[in-house]
Amino acid sequence: MSTQARGLEALVDAQKHPASMTRVIAVTSGKGGVGKSTLSANIAYVLARKGFKVGIMDADIGLANLDVMFNVRAEKNILHVLKGEATFEEIVVPLDENLWLIPGESGDEILKFSDATIVSRFIDEAQMLENLDFLIIDTGAGIGDTIQMFLKAADDAIVVTVPDPAAITDAYAMVKVISKIKHDILMIVNQVKNAKEGQKIFDTIQKVASGNIGTHLELKLLGSVRSDAYVARSVKQRVLVCKELANIAPAADIETIAVQLGDKKEHKMLEGQKESGIGTFFKKLLGQF
Repeated sequence: MSTQARGLEALVDAQKHPASMTRVIAVTSGKGGVGKSTLSANIAYVLARKGFKVGIMDADIGLANLDVMFNVRAEKNILHVLKGEATFEEIVVPLDENLWLIPGESGDEILKFSDATIVSRFIDEAQMLENLDFLIIDTGAGIGDTIQMFLKAADDAIVVTVPDPAAITDAYAMVKVISKIKHDILMIVNQVKNAKEGQKIFDTIQKVASGNIGTHLELKLLGSVRSDAYVARSVKQRVLVCKELANIAPAADIETIAVQLGDKKEHKMLEGQKESGIGTFFKKLLGQF
């Protein structure tokens, strides 16, 4: 049996022992170049290593590149499933133990499908993903309509920024847009000198948001990730920092962030709160909910 077949078998077999609904987390940013995809990939890896079943979906419309980042080859993507040219089982790529890639499409064509029959078949196909604990959505940067659709359909939204005035301004603009569809927003400040710098940047954004958006917004700092030249090098070499360079500072910071997400999910399970699940996510995304 091939490695991919075994990986998919592990995903399908887990349906026999369902634990909880999938938590869908959309990771976004106000501008490009802030390390959003790198953080998404590494957070997904750490969660998977801790025993959670994790899917990572490339939704960076116009620049779907997670297959390159994970150094795998994706022959078909989610658009082929919508067109009926492939099944989910055929496009899902096993990456590591408990970790699977759902390849995206470099274009917004996946959001143009509104035919109820097509969407219904697509939702049925997506049932193979229902056993995932997390689905991490790596969205594009900016406040375009397509990105907002992914953010609205997800359970959680994480905004990533860096210590750059333009990036901070764009991050606030992103928070302002998301606040119209979600009351709770998480934030990661990437490429900081230390945690103090990350907290200071977050406090600035939170203060402006509180004064202009209102008290209904719950903006929380999920964590800061320290800067390290090895991170840029790891991207070029197509390796994950948290897998190959686990002893450097950014890896430790990402680990802390992933642990918080895992704890948050388990806490919700103890309280009896339910996530929306894969089916509901895709229904919302494709306008059928």
